[in-house]
Amino acid sequence: MNHTCELDHFGKAKFDEYGRQQAVDRLHVVGTAKEKPFERIVDLVKTTLNVPICAVSLIDNDRQWFRASRGLAVEQTPRDIAFCDHAIRADEPFIVEDATCDHRFANNPLVLGEPYIRSYLGIPLRMPDGYMVGSLCVIDQQPRAFSSGEIEILKSFASLVTGELELRTIASMDGLTNVLSRTAWTNKVDAEIDRTKRYPVSLSVVMLDLDHFKQINDNFGHPMGDLVLKRTAAEFGKVLRKHDIAGRLGGEEFAICLINASAEMGLEIAERIRLRISQLRFSEHDMLRCSASFGVATLLPGETLAQLLKKADEALYEAKRRGRNRVQVADDQCLIAAA
Repeated sequence: MNHTCELDHFGKAKFDEYGRQQAVDRLHVVGTAKEKPFERIVDLVKTTLNVPICAVSLIDNDRQWFRASRGLAVEQTPRDIAFCDHAIRADEPFIVEDATCDHRFANNPLVLGEPYIRSYLGIPLRMPDGYMVGSLCVIDQQPRAFSSGEIEILKSFASLVTGELELRTIASMDGLTNVLSRTAWTNKVDAEIDRTKRYPVSLSVVMLDLDHFKQINDNFGHPMGDLVLKRTAAEFGKVLRKHDIAGRLGGEEFAICLINASAEMGLEIAERIRLRISQLRFSEHDMLRCSASFGVATLLPGETLAQLLKKADEALYEAKRRGRNRVQVADDQCLIAAA
């Protein structure tokens, strides 16, 4: 008997794709460098269950991306052919004993060609908020009936994967402002820059620094300074798109990576954030006002993140030199000011 889960069983109300994708985005791990804990898990699973293929698979928008894998020659596949896209729609292990006899997979290119999937067992990776972000799966190139013991073993390993993902979510966030930490932001943006080498997508970076922040701390106290930082970061979420990436580089300095954004769009978004920050009011201190200066730079072919940040930082410095509380856009020819 082929113990599979019919997708028709899952109603739309039970599968919130928008919320699920937000849960994936909050992990900030898709497309980032490989990490030893996940590599060790797939090694152990492959050996313990005696399978040729094992993977930690995350389902992201229109693709399946392998956080770690063994026996696969690719790092990602289209989502519409991913067995794991079926697994995330289940509250139980997703099992296919012979894909060639299953009408959903018999003509799947992953069955007809590499890696020649015949049997599949996937345990959905459920995060604490209840959303399924991917699966821990094993694949055999022969038809196979997985035993209850093997299923329980894979469940145990899946709980280790979700634990590791949770730890990275906690470690990647700046505890005060709830945006990415410097390291997490850098890793995420490096991955986006690498993606631009494969797809023709523009990318811009906005750097911002709160003006005269030391005076805020000196005049109103550090707790109010912390509140200004929190409120500043909160304004990002009212302007940025869901795929943009905000991070705190340190102190009162932030950076935002704008995906698929030209310099003109970067200028527009930065100006909207600048205006919102300048309009912040604080009931705790009526006299407290704040502003920020911005530098915007757009990635050119062959540039690294370090080079991109240097351009944005130079534009930010120019914005401060010209009077602060303004946006400056940098390119190779000139600096363009926006009041």
